[in-house]
Amino acid sequence: MTVTHPFHPYSGQRGACVGKRGNRGGKLLLLRFDDGRICSVPPQWTDAAGPSLEVIAGNGRALCSLTDLLELSGLVERLISQGRCATPQRL
Repeated sequence: MTVTHPFHPYSGQRGACVGKRGNRGGKLLLLRFDDGRICSVPPQWTDAAGPSLEVIAGNGRALCSLTDLLELSGLVERLISQGRCATPQRL
């Protein structure tokens, strides 16, 4: 399978699926790459899943899905509330 997520370290590279697992975040594929490393990758970050609706609607320009952005927003909010991240300054 080829990793299609643009920000994954193995983006564009093919890995052999050596297993599957799941966690509270969902299903994961275990992919072994040419350097011998095995990474757990969500299926939607590979060519195993079809293109997301955001990519289709954005004519290939979308770098991530709305779900990814919402998860990132939640993470930043949690980090700020824990004092682990500087509060954003308004311009």
